[in-house]
Amino acid sequence: MVELPVGAQVSGGEAGRPGRSVRAGRHVTLTPIDPEAHVDALFRASHDGSSEGERVWTYLPYGPFADVEEMGAWAESIRASDDPLFLTVLAGDRPVGVVSFMSIEPEMRRLEIGHIWYAPSAQRTEANTEAVYLMLREAFDELGHRRVEWKCDALNARSRAAAERLGFTFEGIFRQHKIVKGRNRDTAWYSMIDREWPRAREAFEAWLPAPPEARPPLASLRSREDR
Repeated sequence: MVELPVGAQVSGGEAGRPGRSVRAGRHVTLTPIDPEAHVDALFRASHDGSSEGERVWTYLPYGPFADVEEMGAWAESIRASDDPLFLTVLAGDRPVGVVSFMSIEPEMRRLEIGHIWYAPSAQRTEANTEAVYLMLREAFDELGHRRVEWKCDALNARSRAAAERLGFTFEGIFRQHKIVKGRNRDTAWYSMIDREWPRAREAFEAWLPAPPEARPPLASLRSREDR
């Protein structure tokens, strides 16, 4: 009988699902989206009339919104969703963006971080770095996942640069993967797996408390085999 190669045996049971808890960090807090508490500030911060404000919505399947009521209706429609599980990013007490856990497969011990967007005022700050750190820490350390994915439009240069800066590995392009706002979307796939996380966690935890002028690029804190 010919024996064919197979993957390594995986021990352990299912991973956990992210819950509706508050995740607090040094710079940001992630809390389940609350239309009454968050939408007005999110709308004002992300619809400021600037070119940067317009860019926020280019690659998302929703937005920009005509007014705060329309954005409120969108937020109300996703409030109860568990997958994606939408979280508002607060800087202090100011809502500055949204992130989500999505494509959650506990039996496969994998999930995705997605629906990431920030108001112009929060871009190029610690907000996204710490939000992703809090979500990765939860996924790997608390819930027991083996793999966390990051996917974006292949033309979204900022999202792709962020994925690589934060330690995700590029896996390829899914061609003609989706139709978004009537346009073709080729999707760039990135991932981080559990054996890469300890080194990435070390890098995040060295970077986040350091003063801005003393922060090396996150990627420089990782060995080449961990990238």
